[in-house]
This record gives sequence, C-alpha cells and structure tokens, in this order.
Amino acid sequence: MFELGKTVVSEEILDHQFVCDLNACKGACCVDGSAGAPLEEAETQILNEIIEDIIPYLRKEGVKAIRDQGTFVKGSDGDWETPLVDNQECAYTVFSKNGTAECGIEKAHRAKAITWQKPISCHLYPVRIREYSKLTAVNYHRWQICDPACSLGAQLEIPIYKFVKTALIRKFGEDWYLELEAVAKSLSDRRNM
Repeated sequence: MFELGKTVVSEEILDHQFVCDLNACKGACCVDGSAGAPLEEAETQILNEIIEDIIPYLRKEGVKAIRDQGTFVKGSDGDWETPLVDNQECAYTVFSKNGTAECGIEKAHRAKAITWQKPISCHLYPVRIREYSKLTAVNYHRWQICDPACSLGAQLEIPIYKFVKTALIRKFGEDWYLELEAVAKSLSDRRNM
C-alpha cells in the first residue's frame, strides 16, 4: 500500500494483470453476487434524473424491478446500490443475442440518450473504492468469475491500473493518474535493479 494524495492505493493494482474477457465470462459480474452495483451518493440523484431516458434501453424485468424498488436501494451494508431482478442480476442489465450481460445505462450512453456513462464502481471494476473520513482506499477486488480476465491480462501484459485508466481518471483526475504511473514506474525500476 502507498499513499497518493488523499488516497491509499494497493500495489496489487500495479502488479496484477487484468483485461475483461466477455467471450469467456459473458458479463457475469452484472449477474452474479448477492448485491447490486455500489453507487455513490451523487449517483443516486443522477439515476433519478435520467431514469426515463434509460428505460427504453432496459428489459421489462429490469424496468419492473426499478418501478417496484426504486432507481437505487440501500444494501445490507447500509450503502447505496442498484436494485436486482429477483435477487439476481442488476436491474440495469440487458442481454445480447449471445446471452452476454451488458449495461443498459451504458447502452443509453452510447446511443447519446444520456451523458452519464454508468456507475463509477462498474467502470472501475476490478478496482474497488472505499471512502473513509480522511482517505479513500483503492483496492483490487478478486472474484473467481474474473479468472479469464486475469489470464487475458497476463497474456496481453496489461496491469489493472492501465486497464481501468479512463475510470481512474474519471474518479480521481488526470494529475492523480500521472502520479500513479510514476509510482508504478518507480516500483518497476526498483524491482528490476
């Protein structure tokens, strides 16, 4: 772990490789698990404001879950998250013709129906953020369903922090990311001495 501004960052995001392999996992992260996608407080308001623009891109089961539960729910841990369809997939999940889970919010974004891409927790994955009173923890979240992503990342030699570069910049800014790159280079140089 190392401090970077007001964050404490796990070296695992520098050391481990990762590239999503949707052909292998079929978007299981949107379907598996016992909770919806984590949401930041500000994102709950965004969802409320844009929900009617997203609805045309969702499945009827997702729309029903959202109408019944709301655009977001409070999870068992007390944090905000997306609602689920029958305690399974995220209500914002849609499925391609080959059965791959995709994000309906991101689909609406690509169609230019909304300007917001998707929850930052989804964009950052496999990086997970935890806010504390004085620092924000930036960690690697291991999940067995992502084993193919780890294999593909190793094959392509792409570390996690490079795979989620756009999301990290979205969350922390470009200057923060440039500092992260400098730390990664410094650690790499020390290890190769």
